[in-house]
Amino acid sequence: MIVERAYAHLPSYGSHDAPDSDEAGAWPWSVPCVRQLLDEGLRFTAPVTFLVGENGSGKSTLVEALAEGFGLDSYGGSHDWRYAPSRAKSVLGERIRFDAGPRGRRMLTSWSARKGFFLRAETALDALGREGFSPDSVSHGEGFLAAFRGKFLHTGLYVLDEPEAALSFTSCLELLGHIDRLTKEGSQVICATHSPLLTALPGADIVEVGEHGMRRVGWRDLEVVDHWRRYLADPHAYLRHVLEP
Repeated sequence: MIVERAYAHLPSYGSHDAPDSDEAGAWPWSVPCVRQLLDEGLRFTAPVTFLVGENGSGKSTLVEALAEGFGLDSYGGSHDWRYAPSRAKSVLGERIRFDAGPRGRRMLTSWSARKGFFLRAETALDALGREGFSPDSVSHGEGFLAAFRGKFLHTGLYVLDEPEAALSFTSCLELLGHIDRLTKEGSQVICATHSPLLTALPGADIVEVGEHGMRRVGWRDLEVVDHWRRYLADPHAYLRHVLEP
């Protein structure tokens, strides 16, 4: 494993300016999964970890901070690229620390040894354009696939935030093939997703994020898997609650 455990701490204060209850309870420290990260850390028990949860549950906040803690650009992109600081490091990313294996420690302490990629769904094509791809000449999904084919090459840490956003069913299967190859070569992948297809990857660790904080679950026990199973069996059971009569 490149990183074995992530942990964080609240902002540091001097003895005369400890945070009041409102400040300590402000975002992102008030998000349940962030609170649990502060209290317990997050252990990585498999080469691939999926973070799954509803919109607003904090999974993207977590993966962004994990990428930043490793030293990947907060805008998204590969280990060998640095952009002008168009976005500041997140307050959580500034405080993420890792327990790491020998290879991970070398990567954390040396920019030249660091390998990996941070894929943000909303900035991926622009980031790829800055790295020499031509996103205007391909579809959104093809741009993502170009990243997988051209940037998922080195053994390192790959952090993905909802990569399925631009992908078809068959393209998601291709992504799983890239992830499988990377992990067999010694890489580690952390991925926030809503996709039952991606989370079905054999051997992956699945962490469900929500009001409860974080908990490990099996694929069949994921809420999103249950909802998709029920929806495909009877779409009307869901649609009748959201469509006008």
